[in-house]
Amino acid sequence: MKVLKFGGTSVGSPERMRKLMDIIRPEERQIVVLSAVSGTTNNLVSIANALYEKKHEEANALIDILEANYIDFIKDLFPEQAYLKKASILITEHFNSVRAFTQDLFTVYEERIILSKGELISTALFTYYLEQIGHQPVLLPALDFMRLDEHSEPNIPYTTEHLMPLLNANSETKIFITQGYICRNHFGEVDNLKRGGSDYTASLIGAAIGAEEVQIWTDIDGMHNNDPRIVEGTKPIRNLSFNEAAELAYFGAKILHPQSVFPAQKYNIPVRLLNTLEPNAPGTLISSMLSEAGIKSIAAKDGITALKIQSSRMLLAYGFLRKVFEVFERYKTPIDMITTSEVAVSLTIDDNTHLSEIIKELEGFGTVEVDSDQSIICIVGDFLASKSGYAAKVFDALTEIPIRMISYGGSANNISILVNTSVKNDTLKALHKGIFN
Repeated sequence: MKVLKFGGTSVGSPERMRKLMDIIRPEERQIVVLSAVSGTTNNLVSIANALYEKKHEEANALIDILEANYIDFIKDLFPEQAYLKKASILITEHFNSVRAFTQDLFTVYEERIILSKGELISTALFTYYLEQIGHQPVLLPALDFMRLDEHSEPNIPYTTEHLMPLLNANSETKIFITQGYICRNHFGEVDNLKRGGSDYTASLIGAAIGAEEVQIWTDIDGMHNNDPRIVEGTKPIRNLSFNEAAELAYFGAKILHPQSVFPAQKYNIPVRLLNTLEPNAPGTLISSMLSEAGIKSIAAKDGITALKIQSSRMLLAYGFLRKVFEVFERYKTPIDMITTSEVAVSLTIDDNTHLSEIIKELEGFGTVEVDSDQSIICIVGDFLASKSGYAAKVFDALTEIPIRMISYGGSANNISILVNTSVKNDTLKALHKGIFN
């Protein structure tokens, strides 16, 4: 069985939703994971923000606009009156439940319920559409089998235990449909896997059922060797190892959710990145197979803050770095890059929520310098220790670029540099020219 995930743009219009049947093979057994219709989650976030601020008139106006958009959507998707009626009832019920939150206390729990509506609506509409054209799909509610554990991590054994009986009970069914992104937490409350979590859902389901393959369908033909929005002449990469794909996803490749690689890697489930607009393009295959050595791709991650802690107390001292790391641990702030010298340590973070408190504590160790508006440029590949020249090729391309930090050697798949975001585009172009051209 395969798991196919389609993002918001793939179901973003009635026409795009209809086009999915050019990709889905009705004769093959598969689970189809859908995101919300594009733009829906952003609109639901705006409604939730208005409710938090007790702006009930504004919230109701936003609800009316979104509901009207869906009414137009279903009028196009369902020419048969019986299915149009079913879809109209569905839309009315969901939006009435959202309106009910304007009459009561609004908390994070209610917000999560509102944010789940996008996927609940898109999967129901697609199920109705398949029925309308003569198929017999089964809608699997993700809230019945997707669950977080007490550490807010996905519970794959729970998913296996609760999903497999649903599949076995419908042994003749070919097409199963379920929601990406949404789940329940350890207490059974409606929760989610954060933005972009539909990729993660597909990977988790693939791991839970031992899928033949997980396919992530987007609007680009696989992972490219640079950001095609910035650099001309990029090319799709045909094969990546799990480690290479994880580095690219974490450091800015938007095509794949950063955490979606790890379940597939742990359970050895191949992941294929494909293009809904060019379904015959080969895309990118991510697997445990070793790919060719060398540099594969370049990605960039914005919104980075660099901190430098300088202290003579660090010289010949043990325990200094532990104390520094404990500060970030207390504030649950992960570190991306780190470099050290005899009397200083520089590191980067991408979450400034507790930046002022972190700086205050670090000033107890020494002088703290802060540089905001930074970008990490990540050069990814298979850098065999037995071969030389990888670093030289990178830095020869950057002779005109001011570099703030360098990280090399922590991974056999990653060379990272930190630059000011103002020169990010120039850096990507210079690297592309120096490495791939």
